[in-house]
Amino acid sequence: MTEWNQILREKGYSRAEPDEVVVDLAAFLKGKNRKGRILDLGCGAGRHQVYMAKQGFEAHGVDVSETGLHMTKDRLKRQKLEVYLVMSDMKMLPYIESCFDAVLSLHTIYHQKLKEIVETISEIKRILKKRGLVLVNFLSKRTYSYRDGLEVEENTFLRQEGSEKGVLHHFSDKDEIAQLFKDFKVVSLKLSEKDLEGKLQSRWILTATI
Repeated sequence: MTEWNQILREKGYSRAEPDEVVVDLAAFLKGKNRKGRILDLGCGAGRHQVYMAKQGFEAHGVDVSETGLHMTKDRLKRQKLEVYLVMSDMKMLPYIESCFDAVLSLHTIYHQKLKEIVETISEIKRILKKRGLVLVNFLSKRTYSYRDGLEVEENTFLRQEGSEKGVLHHFSDKDEIAQLFKDFKVVSLKLSEKDLEGKLQSRWILTATI
């Protein structure tokens, strides 16, 4: 997608530090002696692969953006880290069944229509090992940008301006997420909110297992 090739060149989309929830996930897995194979689905510029590789995990990454994958490779090369990268659509992942101990997908899965989100979750379930963990976030309807752009279906909007022009954004509530993950055991589902220059950023953070 050419939109993401351009977006990932922006400084705000190529940060180096990992999200706090990823740090917590790594600590949890290490505490359970589950330092295994991790997939970052929608890896962008690679900050989470770098962190997971440094923590001793076998890190894998998938993204649709050639630019993002090149940026990830550059980061890994500079730090002498090995991560396995694939350019792929997240709805059709090139992995065998039950091969990952955990899948994380942050700021990614909701950039699709609802039907495509369902297909992506089905792929996550397929590639996770039994008792494997998934960490994912969704845009909440409480966030300031809800209804921004052209509505292409219920709660899904195509951004018409700004840094994410041309990108879909789907917004969810608690009931929808519970339905999307009805085939998983939900470990945690919480709302994470912060004020950014007077604008409310609101996302659901889900941890689940199969």
